[in-house]
Amino acid sequence: MARILVIDDHDTLREGMTVTLTRSGHTVSAVKSGADGLAAYKKAPFDLVVTDLKMDGMDGIAVTRALKQLDAGAVVMVVTAFGTIETAVLAMQEGAYDFITKPFPPEVLRAKVDKGLELSATRRQVERLTARTDAHDADAALTHRDIVGDSEPMQKLLGQVRKVAASDATVLVRGESGTGKELVARMIHQQSPRRDGAFVVVHCAALAETLLESELFGHERGSFTGAVKRKLGRFELADGGTLFLDEIGEIPSSVQTKLLRVLQEKELQRVGGEETLKVDVRVVSATHRDLQAEVKAGRFREDLYYRLHIVPLTLPPLRERPEDIAALARHFVAKHAPRVNRRVTGIEDATLHALTRHAWPGNVRELENAMEQSLVFAEGERLTPADLPPHLSGQTPRMDAGLPVPQGDRPLPEILEDLERQLIARAYEKAGGVKTETARLLGIKTSALYYKLEKYGFLPRGERPEEA
Repeated sequence: MARILVIDDHDTLREGMTVTLTRSGHTVSAVKSGADGLAAYKKAPFDLVVTDLKMDGMDGIAVTRALKQLDAGAVVMVVTAFGTIETAVLAMQEGAYDFITKPFPPEVLRAKVDKGLELSATRRQVERLTARTDAHDADAALTHRDIVGDSEPMQKLLGQVRKVAASDATVLVRGESGTGKELVARMIHQQSPRRDGAFVVVHCAALAETLLESELFGHERGSFTGAVKRKLGRFELADGGTLFLDEIGEIPSSVQTKLLRVLQEKELQRVGGEETLKVDVRVVSATHRDLQAEVKAGRFREDLYYRLHIVPLTLPPLRERPEDIAALARHFVAKHAPRVNRRVTGIEDATLHALTRHAWPGNVRELENAMEQSLVFAEGERLTPADLPPHLSGQTPRMDAGLPVPQGDRPLPEILEDLERQLIARAYEKAGGVKTETARLLGIKTSALYYKLEKYGFLPRGERPEEA
């Protein structure tokens, strides 16, 4: 049942409300003052707060105001002996959902509390769904990307994925950076009984220790500087679904300890909270590190390693499956051409031959970036070797680019600015004048692009980045 906080400095009334609500099956905490009530709420938020209006020190209106600042979703009912319209309006203005005039019979209290608990449940559900939607939207761009590869190593891996997906076992995906570990994790989720649940991603290497802990387990309002409201952690958002922990080898030891407890006990506490929450989550993790070596070096907990390593999968690097390069290149051209260069519809055989000669230290991610870059500057309907980046086409980049060598009257910074202007002009033309797309092609922020466009005379001075 619900957790209810009763705040009243009148002993008899406080005890009477506690008995009535406890008999209704609720868990009730009762305190004598507004300050004690706020302290209790900070430890673990309640589903409903019932507070007296007239109290020494902090009165019910002040309590309501403070609770709403602490937790915008707090549901508060005010108890008053006065029952005036002015009092009710003031309580509503501060965020109370209702008020009750004493004396009141138990059935009236129960009815109003039931109404408040319905409101509380609705608000919490909206909060959870909104958070889950945000997490889903943030990762939706990758949802339908396919794993491409007919080579023997990839077919063996895909067979393992199909078998693993049917179970609920914890999976560790190993492989070099850029091999597609997240795609494998998504395929496991999409082919599993949890496919209708959320697929939530945490990039562990991208977050500082304090932020990573909050991201994984959530936090309560005021638990640290900047925690302006309650945040649901990724474990809560993935409840009933799959949580993908990318670069698990990068997490600090303090977070490793808490993560191990969640994996073992299937429960957690938010940062700054005291309430224990049950979670039903399948964890798929990934790393490019040798975790066994990290365990021996004392940087990774051995017990956590074995908890994550129940089912290991290894993604082969692209250099070990060169027969997949042509199919991947065609896949990326088909994917990016409609947005980058609609003119291109295919790849010449000589171009594919050049691609297969490269070692691809950046793996599939490097290949995709190379195809997108080639599309930006391609002039024909099919990608030629000349369209490839110089290190792939066998061309040696010319440092002069048709410009004179610096001789005092034309210093290097001026020549570099000329090269930058030409590159921006080509990207701006390719993007059809769309500034956000131009910035993306150049790999810079839109605000920086506007400065450069203004600097080189591509747009009037003072025009603001309306697309930024």
